Amino acid sequence: MDFRSILEARRDGGRNSLDDLRVLADGAAKELIPDYQLSAWLMAAYLNPLDADETAWLTMAMAESGDRVDLTGLPKPWVDKHSTGGVGDKTSIVLIPLLAACGLTVVKMSGRGLGITGGTVDKLSSIPGFRLDLTPDELKDQAQRIGLALTGQTPNLAPADKVLYALRDATATVGSIPLIVSSILSKKLAGGAETVVLDVKCGRGAFMPTLDRARLLAASLSTTGAKCGLKTRIAISDMNQPLGRSVGNALEVREAIRVLQGEQGRFTNLCIELAGLVLEASGLAPDQVSGREVAARTLESGLAALKAREWFAAQGATIDVLAFPDALPRAKFSQSVLFDGPSGWVQTIDAETIGKTVVAIGGGRRTKTDSILLGVGLELDVEVGSPVARGSVLCTVHAESEQEAVWAAQQARGAFTLSETPIQPFDAFIEAV
Repeated sequence: MDFRSILEARRDGGRNSLDDLRVLADGAAKELIPDYQLSAWLMAAYLNPLDADETAWLTMAMAESGDRVDLTGLPKPWVDKHSTGGVGDKTSIVLIPLLAACGLTVVKMSGRGLGITGGTVDKLSSIPGFRLDLTPDELKDQAQRIGLALTGQTPNLAPADKVLYALRDATATVGSIPLIVSSILSKKLAGGAETVVLDVKCGRGAFMPTLDRARLLAASLSTTGAKCGLKTRIAISDMNQPLGRSVGNALEVREAIRVLQGEQGRFTNLCIELAGLVLEASGLAPDQVSGREVAARTLESGLAALKAREWFAAQGATIDVLAFPDALPRAKFSQSVLFDGPSGWVQTIDAETIGKTVVAIGGGRRTKTDSILLGVGLELDVEVGSPVARGSVLCTVHAESEQEAVWAAQQARGAFTLSETPIQPFDAFIEAV
């Protein structure tokens, strides 16, 4: 089939058939369609969004473009969790071992970062020796042994999505709801999960800037999941301020380790909420409240940290980073951002500004071929509602050159607004839908 006819139909406001979308997925996977034509189709799909049937067809076509993991024989329930991505979102690094420690079998395929949002694969790449290229057989064998396994998008798992995922980032088409849905769920289908719990982020540091848009995405995920035979549960969480205190790959792994080892806070609370939802959805807890209680006890007991240590070692980590977190990459220069006004309270921390600043100093990608500096990033000393006085440290920037550190500190200062009256902190978890 001449791909131009598929492209023309999308461009002119028409629909693509199931066969069209199979051609698209197969052509992308086998590199039969050049990037410039795929990029043109992505822009046409952004401007003329796929309907519900087309979204499900594209999802299935991308899942079928390569191998699919067969989890037959592994203990049930088979669960996967996915976040739509946000600035400082490292929940998977906590949730995967936490859920496995609660008795679930978790097999997860993760992607690289898109735009200002980091990817789990990029974060875990900062652990020396950690393998992100497990084959389907290796995924299944490891899950059989320890209850969890994670891989990046290897050439044979949803290869069409791997191509389109990178091009979406480079063509400013990341925000399309049907493209987000098909990308997420195709990986879940290829990974063999039966139940998928999805964390939809909303706010300035997410692809969905408003709660209304997040609810639209949640509805599309639910509809498409049902059409593809998946059981889905969906949470919506806030991304107006960065999640947690760290933004940047190795920095976020360190923070996830601290949470596994008992650190409390807004990020920890979200991990417990999401774990509770997973336990309810998978039938291991009668409701979300009971699920939260189980998750909190498991985290506090240290069992999740032990499972994380086992996980990292199983996937090739050459250093026990739970015992030696300083072995993770570090940037060469640091620069603190000091508050220079009268005493007050932090009113906002613009996650978008923070995310763009970290990308600019090498912590994320502007094009699909960009490499990432794993040690760079930003650590927050405050959150919304924190009291501050003149001279208080708002955050610290870590960069590979002194000039970049100074520049990034100036940019990051613009992310903070202050109030003369107290500001009430707010939870990251908004609602379950």
